[in-house]
Amino acid sequence: MKAANDLLYGNETKAMLSFAIPMVIGNLFQQLYNVADSIIVGRFIGPNALAAVGSSFTVMVFLTSIILGLCMGSGAVFSFFYGAGETDHLKNSLFTSFCFIGIISLIINICALVFIDEILTFIHIPTEVLADTKAYIQIIFYGIIFTSIYNYFAAVMRSMGNSVIPLVFLIISTVINIVLDIIFVVPLDMGVEGAAYATIIAQCFSAVGIAVYSFAKVPQIRLQRKHIYFDGNMIKKIANYSVLSSIQQSIMNFGILMIQGLVNSFGVSVMAAFAAAVKIDNFAYMPVQDFGNAFSTFIAQNKGAEKNERIRKGIGSAVKIITIYCVVISILVLVFAKPLLYIFIDAKEIEILRIGRQYLFIVASFYCLIGYLFMFYGLFRGIGKSGVSIVLTVVSLGTRVILAYTLSAVSSIGIAGIWWAIPIGWGLADIIGIVKVRSLLWRQ
Repeated sequence: MKAANDLLYGNETKAMLSFAIPMVIGNLFQQLYNVADSIIVGRFIGPNALAAVGSSFTVMVFLTSIILGLCMGSGAVFSFFYGAGETDHLKNSLFTSFCFIGIISLIINICALVFIDEILTFIHIPTEVLADTKAYIQIIFYGIIFTSIYNYFAAVMRSMGNSVIPLVFLIISTVINIVLDIIFVVPLDMGVEGAAYATIIAQCFSAVGIAVYSFAKVPQIRLQRKHIYFDGNMIKKIANYSVLSSIQQSIMNFGILMIQGLVNSFGVSVMAAFAAAVKIDNFAYMPVQDFGNAFSTFIAQNKGAEKNERIRKGIGSAVKIITIYCVVISILVLVFAKPLLYIFIDAKEIEILRIGRQYLFIVASFYCLIGYLFMFYGLFRGIGKSGVSIVLTVVSLGTRVILAYTLSAVSSIGIAGIWWAIPIGWGLADIIGIVKVRSLLWRQ
């Protein structure tokens, strides 16, 4: 069952990079969904629309993080069976996971639409942007099911060593999104609703496209009747990996959602600056987040194949890759902070630009810390210790939320306290991650 991008053989660094790079490129394109919305509405509609789309993005990331966590956890199970060469168990896990994720996604979709007003109240949307935020996010909520389908099949493909096909569909759908964004917002003057419609149309394409391709081209997912059944042990295994990964992802993004609520309480200027700076932030460290997910697949496949020495070598390679990348990207963001903000914000918005630069100067200096944290998430998920990832997330986000609310309340610190809370939380979680690696992995 050796695949073109198999992670079980050859140089560890080369294997991980070959697998991770398409994932990185793909996720960068996925980020363009909301970034395209932000750029176009910020430039052609105004700061209020930018603030509305930025707040909506935070909510959507939280909701989809639950689904993404389920897919990531299931992907680790798929990778384990793939690495072990257990084809029948692999196919049964695909069926079990699809049903499980489908039910959860449907529940999330219904709840999001029913409780939309309560969600907007929770994150303290200012009155002046409430109408735009609700109009945008209500449409976006209808695309949750498409996000679920795409991420499920992307997890399946990646678990078998193919990270290129998910990239192809993301690139095409991102181009569709950008083109429709421009058409709906500029000549058709549909406002933020136009940007939202462009997004869910593109998401629909990526979901349907990757599903059709997978069934047509990947024989491993063509189930026979003997694979379509619910086994207690399989359900337990899928739930163990998926639910814990989902909890970890949702806790992480719930903390971010709470920070968004705090940011919103400081007014539209801070909201707009935060929306723009976070987009830059996400682009900057997204590659190490994707590398952490690829690293998880590497770990899971080699754990299934019982290649413990290869796992140890892979950890050393991962640390080097993350360090080099994060140092370089930190320097680039610090040097080009102002022109990067100009992508989203007009030069005449001096106060918004000042706040955005302050955020980037503080947070971008510590990208190595978040890079190592993503590596720990991938490692512990890959070896079946997703509970440790939850601990790290609670420490990181708990520290961040507590410090953000505490420091920002001090008049001499203000909103800078929100920004400083971010790297402090990363650093504390990294310390615990190092201790856990020594106690859990090196004893094996």
